[in-house]
Amino acid sequence: MHSLAKKKRRFIVISLVVPMFLLVCFVVFPAMDLIRMSFTNWDGYSESSDFVFFSNYISMFQNADLWQSLKNNAVYFFIHLLMIPVELAFAVLLTSKLRAAKFYKTMVFMPYIINGVAISYAFSYFFSPINGAFDAILDAVHLGMLSQNWLSDPKIVNFVLAFVSLWRFSGYHVILFMAALQSLPQDVQEAARVDGANSWQMFRYIQIPAIMLMVDFVLFDNIRGALQVFDIPFVMTAGGPGYASSTFTLYTIKTAFTFSNFGLASTMAVAIMVMIVVIYIIQNKIIHGIVLKGDKEG
Repeated sequence: MHSLAKKKRRFIVISLVVPMFLLVCFVVFPAMDLIRMSFTNWDGYSESSDFVFFSNYISMFQNADLWQSLKNNAVYFFIHLLMIPVELAFAVLLTSKLRAAKFYKTMVFMPYIINGVAISYAFSYFFSPINGAFDAILDAVHLGMLSQNWLSDPKIVNFVLAFVSLWRFSGYHVILFMAALQSLPQDVQEAARVDGANSWQMFRYIQIPAIMLMVDFVLFDNIRGALQVFDIPFVMTAGGPGYASSTFTLYTIKTAFTFSNFGLASTMAVAIMVMIVVIYIIQNKIIHGIVLKGDKEG
């Protein structure tokens, strides 16, 4: 017995030490070095750099193009955020006894497993002003007057790119919600049905509270994805015209590799990490406040 207990303790220690070691090596140390680098003027290839205190942070806040990029990120964030209730509704529908549900599940999840660069190239041709399929569809249904310069008009380009992002990632969220809904105890739901609960009451008072952890994860994933979106605007518009469709990550990478200012780029990377945490905390408090208020009223 003593030997067995000793082996268990050893297994637990090893199981904790290895992940912690990897976490420190590949997350904590790089993050600390990133913060250190954000206070320097390193150009990415020199052996040494100068400590510039808060100059990079001041430059970042004074950069109008960077603020424009952040506004573009907000388009992705709010469009995806508004789509989350729809994704949840689709998940509820697909977990019910729907005919051909397996086919719909496959079709919903398919865009997520396709390479993002390939999707971006495909939609670049789809929205092309020269023989683009989307304009051809509008012409076919006699709506040709609605044709626009979808990828070169600063007023609409971010909404077009956000639509592509939505098409790619919504299925991923639907599958996550479905997995959470399918893990709920059936006896609780059956008891609610016996007590006369309708579909809306089941959804509002049983399913939603039970999957709040998954809702929190999807909300966090929305924040992270919106602030770190890169491949779609990079491939489809390269951030243009001008900086009209540039994103925070795209501008950060351009600052590092085009302008050779790794110090300022590190500052932007630190800012992204801080924004993700702060926005998540604020959003989490708002969402949970709404849920608790609804529970009291119910």
